[in-house]
Amino acid sequence: MKTAVYNTKAEKLSEITLPKSVFDAKISEQLIAQAIRVYLANQHHSYAKTKTRAEVIGTTQKVWAQKGTGRARHGSRKASLFVGGGVTFGPRGVQNYTLKLPQKMKIAALNSILTKFAQDKRILVIDKIGSIDPKTKKGLKLLTGLRAVNEVLSDSSKVGIITTKTLNNVRRAFRNLPKTNLLSLKSLNVYDLSNQNFLIFSKKAVAKIIK
Repeated sequence: MKTAVYNTKAEKLSEITLPKSVFDAKISEQLIAQAIRVYLANQHHSYAKTKTRAEVIGTTQKVWAQKGTGRARHGSRKASLFVGGGVTFGPRGVQNYTLKLPQKMKIAALNSILTKFAQDKRILVIDKIGSIDPKTKKGLKLLTGLRAVNEVLSDSSKVGIITTKTLNNVRRAFRNLPKTNLLSLKSLNVYDLSNQNFLIFSKKAVAKIIK
C-alpha cells in the first residue's frame, strides 16, 4: 500500500510504500476496543476515601441510657446510621483498577488501527518535517496546503502528527492549532490514534515504526 510524500511546503515529492507488517495487518475491532479499555483503566486512579467510625472525630459519650428510654441500644454517635458518623464499606483509596494487555496483543492492536487508517486513505507522509519553521503560521500554512490537495484530510477535523520523538520545531509550529495533536512513536497507543481522523507521519517515523 502506497501513500504520498510531501515537503513542508505541501508540495508532493513522491510516493512511499507503507510497511505491510504494520499497515496491512488483520483488523480486529474487538482487540482495538480491548486495548482502549485497558488504556483507560490504567489512567484511573483511586482518590475516593471515606472514614470509618474509628476515624471520625467526635464525642465518645454514650448516646443515651442503655435501658428505660424505649429506644434501640446505641453506644456511639459515630455509628454509620447517624448523620456525621462513619461510612460502612466505603472506598478506602486502595482500589486497584490496573489492567494488563500482553505485548503481542498491544502490537496487534496498533497494527490493526493503523491498517484501518491506511485502508481509508487517511495517512500521508511529510519529508524532513523537523525543518519546518517553529511558527504557528507555518504549521497552519502547511495544513492548509495539504487540505487543498487531499480531499480526505480536508474533511478531517482531528489530525495527528506522528514523529519519532518530540521535535521542538514541530511542537512550536503545531501546538497552538486546534484539534491538531502531536504524537511520538515512543508513546504511541491505540487510544490516542482512535481520537484522530487523519494521520500525518514524518518520513523517519514510517521507517522506524516496524521497530
